[in-house]
Amino acid sequence: VQLVESGGGLVQPGGSLRLSCAASGFTFSTSGMSWARQVPGKEFEWVSSIHSDGTTYYADSVKGRFTISRDNAKNTMYLQMNSLEPEDTAVYYCVKAPSSDWIEVWPRGQGTQVTISS
Repeated sequence: VQLVESGGGLVQPGGSLRLSCAASGFTFSTSGMSWARQVPGKEFEWVSSIHSDGTTYYADSVKGRFTISRDNAKNTMYLQMNSLEPEDTAVYYCVKAPSSDWIEVWPRGQGTQVTISS
């Protein structure tokens, strides 16, 4: 399993970013996938999941602002993040997990830093 995140950066509050996760080494099209984030010293936090059939789930803290999607032809998952807040600052991880359950133990990528600051 290989997961490579990209798209992080520094944006101002209210801005947007689109994260990508390139997946390989497993059958992506039939795998549930998730995004999670972590601030140093805090717990690994589930953000969103998408099932193989496209069904999506979101943490309450990002619902209405973030959109998870996938392109099975490209073996890639995305996270569109709008109306970003300073509290969204974290390292964001792509996780090969179908839900929030035990999110911290599933395979993950190296992470991409997202910083929201004026």
